[in-house]
Amino acid sequence: MGRIKTDNNHTRKEVIITSAAALFKEKGFKAASMRELADVVGVEAASLYNHIHSKSELLHIICFEVANRYMQTMDQIEAEPTNSIQKIETLLRFLITGMVLHYDEVYVSDREWKHLSEPYLSNFQSQRRTFRKRFAAIIEQGIAKKEIKKIDAPTAVLILLHAVSGIESWHRSKVKINGKELEENMITILVGGLKK
Repeated sequence: MGRIKTDNNHTRKEVIITSAAALFKEKGFKAASMRELADVVGVEAASLYNHIHSKSELLHIICFEVANRYMQTMDQIEAEPTNSIQKIETLLRFLITGMVLHYDEVYVSDREWKHLSEPYLSNFQSQRRTFRKRFAAIIEQGIAKKEIKKIDAPTAVLILLHAVSGIESWHRSKVKINGKELEENMITILVGGLKK
């Protein structure tokens, strides 16, 4: 066992977090152990504690890095001087790209967040609810401006988010289109279905 291998773009802590996300996705947070994580990054388990305090801290970092990215993107999209359809398309492209390029982290934040400890659990749940409400508000604005069909906005948000989380099966597929084609196909289907 030696030192954690890094490159010019990533710190040792970032390597640990990325490896933890992959391990948590593969085994689940509860089943994954710090010993297994140490094996993956190539150090003794005790050496991990020079960089992080606990397995729970790793889950907290992974979940909130994703959640904060979502909220920052939502802030930017809401501030754009564009119509609701364009805002929804921009938001969906961001979500799809995240699932394609940062799959492990997004998967863990979407599936394993329930293992967060308090007060982080309540905070994370609040951020999830707020994100969905803000997404629904964009749809409602589009309905009011007659840019979007008259639909139930919270239901539309659930359907759109479930469609994006379905990219999980694309990752498992042996024969698949590339990420950019996947994004364009999804935008055509999902955004096209909302337009008035």
